[in-house]
Amino acid sequence: MNLRPLLPLLLLVLAGCVTTPSERIAKNHSAYASWPPEVQAKVRAGEVAIGFTPEQVRMALGEPDHTFTRTTDKGSDEVWGYRDHKPRFSFGFGMMGGGGSTRVSGATVVSSREPYYDDVLRVVFDRDRVSAVEKLK
Repeated sequence: MNLRPLLPLLLLVLAGCVTTPSERIAKNHSAYASWPPEVQAKVRAGEVAIGFTPEQVRMALGEPDHTFTRTTDKGSDEVWGYRDHKPRFSFGFGMMGGGGSTRVSGATVVSSREPYYDDVLRVVFDRDRVSAVEKLK
């Protein structure tokens, strides 16, 4: 059974699983209401800042796509990575030879690369507070 035709539909369904800051605020309104107005504004906008707690980051950005530990001469920090969840499409043409004939074919590919390469944002924690926010291009 060829499931390729269903791949775009599957990607749309998975994209629907991503929650927004508004949805996360509604589920955790009592915690959100206890934060200062400047923190609330950033969380509502889906942004984070130095000094945020893990709870505030989760409410603003959702669960991280992956976490890792960064060790430097100053100690170890926990890093949360957030990926670009948009599907990536690429178009390519290839030539296949053999038996005295050459065929040209085209393909549309949805690629899934290692999460570290697709990070658009990394949040670094030092002692349960955000110490750095790295926006990657």
